[in-house]
Formats: sequence, structure tokens, C-alpha cells
Amino acid sequence: MAMSSTAALQPEPQPLVACTICRDVRAFDLLIEDMEATLGESWGDLSFTEALVFLGQPDAATLQFVAVALGAEDEADLALVTEVIATAKRRGLKVILIADDVSPAALHQLLREGGDEFVPYPLPEGELSRAIARVTAPPPETPAATPTAPRATDDRSGVVIPVQGLAGGVGATTLAVNLAWELATLGKDDPPKVCLLDFGFQFGSVATYLDLPRRDAVLEFLSNAERLDSDSFMGVLLPFNQRLHVMTAPAELVPLDLLGPREIEHIIEMARMNFDYVVIDLPTTIVDWSESVLNAAHVYFGVLELDMRSAQNALRLKRALTSEGLPFAKMRFLLNRAPGFTDLSGKSRVKRLAESLGISIEVLLPDGGKPVGQQNDHGVPLAEGAPKNPLRKEIAKLAKSVHDINTAETGARAARG
Repeated sequence: MAMSSTAALQPEPQPLVACTICRDVRAFDLLIEDMEATLGESWGDLSFTEALVFLGQPDAATLQFVAVALGAEDEADLALVTEVIATAKRRGLKVILIADDVSPAALHQLLREGGDEFVPYPLPEGELSRAIARVTAPPPETPAATPTAPRATDDRSGVVIPVQGLAGGVGATTLAVNLAWELATLGKDDPPKVCLLDFGFQFGSVATYLDLPRRDAVLEFLSNAERLDSDSFMGVLLPFNQRLHVMTAPAELVPLDLLGPREIEHIIEMARMNFDYVVIDLPTTIVDWSESVLNAAHVYFGVLELDMRSAQNALRLKRALTSEGLPFAKMRFLLNRAPGFTDLSGKSRVKRLAESLGISIEVLLPDGGKPVGQQNDHGVPLAEGAPKNPLRKEIAKLAKSVHDINTAETGARAARG
């Protein structure tokens, strides 16, 4: 009797619902902690070669997903990692990729091979549990309908806000994406309608930063932009979280002069008629339609850093605009990765930079650090993935300032009318 009682008290072994797969799990100690916190003991660990064998056995029938962790050293054997992912997908398993210092090219290849979620390593707090929740969520009871394109209303007169980096890598796209999202989430009852246009027709990365697909329909639309109407324009927009509508860059590499000034003017006007704010992410290049964007802009943000290349390019841009009699007064300069509040030497350099260029640097954006790049790679705005990040807080302030000024001006016009 005692023996049978003891046997009854022995807990049944928990079925495995997940496995981590990596070269050496000890190199991912934070992953171990998060897996234990989320799944308790119902997970196991496998090497890449062990995984190929185990995933073909009956014991793997209870698995729901695998977490494939890899570092830079694993790129030399990417074929093995790809084979593991393919084997997992054949079993109907979801795949979460955990990447530590992996090149974007390798990461994109693995996502194409079947990765369902990507989480950077070191793991942001709570991000693994959120990824697990997404991949293990039950499918909807009815097949999800294809999102219908928003209908054209042609009843707005939106504010046009182009964003241009004055040098490569200064963070202009990060600003454009996050500014658009902050504007789209202002107020709960009646938020503004916001459209984000990616005019970086060759290497625009708005789609990457918001995890949106690049559709062939965009190139078809751009090729006939001047002849199409607002309904056609609304049809190429993709919704992000039901708040923001985005025109991504085309799926294929196209010439920047695919469109001329008249086509660009037509696209901006269609956006203005259907949205309260139109944020445009521009390439760093000046092309023949740049003047059209400047003329349509209500305010034109130029993003620079505290370095010589930004200073020289800002001066060249100022000379070019003023010599052509273009509205340079619309330019508002924003300094990204600005020195901190206590960095007196850095603040002095900012002042000297503005004086030497004869411009006013109106917004100082702090360095958001590594989380900014991580959230961009993960395809979510800072407000969603890193809401307390200092860069996010400043962009939120900028969005509120823009909205407050626009609201005040709209109210004043209504009073006069």
C-alpha cells in the first residue's frame, strides 16, 4: 500500500511543448531564464544536429514551437540552421529566431526560410514571452478576411511633413516612422488620420521598420500615378495596427526618376485630401521632384548629426535652396544623437554648429542606443517596443507639438471664416 501511494504521488512528466536549438545553450543564459520563467520544465534543449534527429521522432509530436538561437559564428554553417528550420516547418512547428550579432543578410535569409518571429539577443525584457504568445495563439475561428483598402473620402486638407536625412545613417527613417505613429495615436476618441509615404523608391526601409510586405501593386501604381485617382491611391496603402496607413517602397529596385514632379505632386495631393497628416520619408538624394515635395510641405524636417559631413551637407542644401529662390524657411533642423543635458562641451559644439551654418537647430533628439536598432529590426515603433526610451519620448513631444500648432491654426482659421 505504501509503495502504491508513493507511486501515485509521483508527478507525471510534463510533455515538451518547445525546444531551444543552438550550438551551445550556455552562450544564451538569458534565453534559459526566460524559457524557464515562461514554460517551467516543459521545454528541452537540442544542438542543431540533435534537432534534425529528434524532430523526426514521435516524441516531438507534442511540440508547438522551437526557439532557434544563433550568433555570428553560426553564419559559417547557415545551411545546417536552414535545414533545421525547414524540418521544423515540415512538422508544422512555429519558429522563433533568437539572433545575437547576426548580419542582416543572414537574418533575412532565415526569416524567408520560415522564421515566424525574430527576437534580438540579449533579450529585451518580456519580448520572448510576447513572441511565444503570438506563435502559440490559436488561429481565428473563421479565416481572416483580406484587409479591405480604406475608402477615399477627399474631405481633408492634411499637413505635409517630409523628413530628409542630410547624410546616410542619421536616423531620418526612424524619425519618420515613429513621428507618424505618434501622430496616429494622439488621442483615443478621435485620433488624426495619418499616412506615411516612403519615397525612398530604391532603398526605402519603412516596410522593414514596420514589418510590412512590399507589394507589386506599389510599382504598378507609381508607374501610372498621374492618371490614377484617390481610390487607386488608397488601394496601395497598407494598415499598421489599424491606426497608420503606409505606402511602402516598391518590391523591386527602381530608378529615382521613375516619377516626375507632376506625379509626385499628384500623390501628395491625394494623400492630403484623405489624411490629416502626411509624413514623407525621403531619400538623402536631391532629385528633380525634390522641389515639388518642398513646395507641398508645411514643415520640412532636416535630420543631421554633430559631425562634419552633416554640417557640410546642410550648408550645401541651404545654398542650393536659397540660390534657386526656394522656400528655405520651411526647413526645421533636428539634431539626432544630440549630447546629453550635462555634456556642456557637446552643447557648446551644437551652438557653434548652428552659428557657423546660420541655421537654428530647433529639436535635439537624444541617442536612443541599441534598443532603437533592435525595434527597427523587429518591425515595431518605439512606442510599442521601448516606450520609455529617451528618443521615443522626444519624438512623442515633437508629435504633440506639431499637432497642437496645427490644431491652434485650424481653430484660428475657423474663427476668421
